[in-house]
Amino acid sequence: MEVKVYGNDVEKAIKILKRQIQKEGLLKEIKTRSFYEKPSVKEKRKRREARVKRMKASRFKRRG
Repeated sequence: MEVKVYGNDVEKAIKILKRQIQKEGLLKEIKTRSFYEKPSVKEKRKRREARVKRMKASRFKRRG
């Protein structure tokens, strides 16, 4: 991943880098891989995430 700094504006470059990292989901992946997660816990987490995703989709669908 690469971010170019224009006019010594490092703060703006950092913001852009953070946005790119978040967009690609790298922070979430680093968090999940930083420690061992038992398969049963992993399955529960995945089910919970899927449920939240479905609820968000249905909420969006109702609104229009």
